[in-house]
Amino acid sequence: MSIDILVAGDHALLREGLVELITAEPDFRVVGQAGNSVTAVQSVAARRPRVVLLDVKMPDRPVCATVRQIQRISPRTRVIVLAMDDDLRLLQDVLAAGAHAVLVRSASRQELVGVIRTVCQEANSVLVVSHRNACQLAVPASNPLSRRELQVLELAAEALSNAQIATRLCIVEGTVKRHLTNVYTKLGAVSRIDAVNKAKEARLLQPSFRAGAFRG
Repeated sequence: MSIDILVAGDHALLREGLVELITAEPDFRVVGQAGNSVTAVQSVAARRPRVVLLDVKMPDRPVCATVRQIQRISPRTRVIVLAMDDDLRLLQDVLAAGAHAVLVRSASRQELVGVIRTVCQEANSVLVVSHRNACQLAVPASNPLSRRELQVLELAAEALSNAQIATRLCIVEGTVKRHLTNVYTKLGAVSRIDAVNKAKEARLLQPSFRAGAFRG
């Protein structure tokens, strides 16, 4: 089965180069290109690609907002952000927004292909191809939480209520409660704050998430 890929970047030469690399793989298929964030989101809504290669510098809106909107529209789509450099704060922010991988532009063709295949095959993987900061951003391979459970816990760490989390993730409140129950079981936690603290100790939460005032 082919992997459908949308390439989004405001520089035509970058897009064309990526398309050429991608189409060289027999199981990769480019289903569209976008030159700005609005077009990228519209293309995702229309085509539901498996992967979006998203340039970090796009017109119209910040990359983190674009990543969040793509995830809301098409939760099964894997977002790979292409960064100009390995600025630690920027990489943390795009991962916290829901990106599945960050790839610096200096990465090799083999690294690009490998990242695409990995995010499609391993649902819980969060990858950073960055020569300087990858070790600081790596998510432990032993992470027991699913990606959705981690998203729920991250929002709980921001002091959102179950109803607010449900609205943010476009799911029902009962599903949020079920995910939190699974999180408590997997982490051996007895409350939200206990689960967040345990997740932080195990480095399962990104540093940009901080515990605030918690609701029961």
